[in-house]
Amino acid sequence: MKYWNLKKINQSAFEKTGIVPRSMSKLFNRFKQELNPNAEVEALEEFKVAKYQTSTSIKYIIVLLITPILINQLSKISVLDPLVNHLWNKNSNYIFLNPSQEERAFADLQRFEEKLHFEILIGKLDALSAENVNNKMSNKALAIALEYSQESVNAIKNIIADFISIIIFVSIIITNKRQFSILKSFINELIYGLSDTAKAFLIILFTDIFVGFHSPHGWEIVIEAILRHFGLPESRDFIFIFISTFPVILDTIFKYWIFRYLNKISPSAVATYHNMNE
Repeated sequence: MKYWNLKKINQSAFEKTGIVPRSMSKLFNRFKQELNPNAEVEALEEFKVAKYQTSTSIKYIIVLLITPILINQLSKISVLDPLVNHLWNKNSNYIFLNPSQEERAFADLQRFEEKLHFEILIGKLDALSAENVNNKMSNKALAIALEYSQESVNAIKNIIADFISIIIFVSIIITNKRQFSILKSFINELIYGLSDTAKAFLIILFTDIFVGFHSPHGWEIVIEAILRHFGLPESRDFIFIFISTFPVILDTIFKYWIFRYLNKISPSAVATYHNMNE
């Protein structure tokens, strides 16, 4: 019984698109099922297959996402925190991993100095002697140095922990190919089983978010966050080149998928998409 279920699921996962749209073939199959005397038995079997496919996919997604995250956090807490902190503190002369951190630290200190003088000028603070100003500046510089030193340490931990998580993630996929094929089938049925309006809405939503006219600002924030996460220099040239090329490539992939696959599987969804997009 389970072997038959897996066979049917795998066939659905690797089903090829043909000349006749899948929606038309499903309509003919449904008409044949209505005339089939064993329709109730087959419907019960299909329900069991769908139930097994859904439960297996949900469990696999949980394992696929939760396991790398847990290992990432546990490796940081139990191994990387004491080890990296010890090695970093032994070389106390190092504060910054890249020039971008240094520039941001200088900008923070400069803003603090400007704020300090401004508050003195407007009377919020009493007039301070040059020595007191220098003391406040020294304390702030030390706090900024500690902040960016910790940021550098965290970046090193992130690189190692994320590398371990990627290895675990890939290992789960490789060692559980059967569950991965079931998950692919589940996602395919979930996407292609949506109504035409829902498909068109999701396509417009994703394209506007990732390749729309307002997406460069979002990409800039995401790239800066990723570079800081790994302690990499925030090169403006790299960010601008990425923003000017990657969304274009992504838009081309979307259009190819619509033309190559969705147009054959559900041409009415493509027509709805064009009407909604106009």
